[in-house]
Amino acid sequence: MALEITATRMTATAAGKVIVTATRTDCGWHVTTCPRPVDRNTAITALMLAERLITHGEDDPCAQDLRRELSRD
Repeated sequence: MALEITATRMTATAAGKVIVTATRTDCGWHVTTCPRPVDRNTAITALMLAERLITHGEDDPCAQDLRRELSRD
């Protein structure tokens, strides 16, 4: 996995393919896997979760923890 973060865009890739992106706007970060704008840290967590789900599956304990973390926001 590669995670690229700039001041206005975040991209997570796995196996050479973009799996999720986040774009900064005036009202927060818009992540392709989230239904609402989020803060920067939540956007990074969402990108990490997408990568973890692809590489380790739904039953992975780390993925489950990241999902719980996102549900608190």
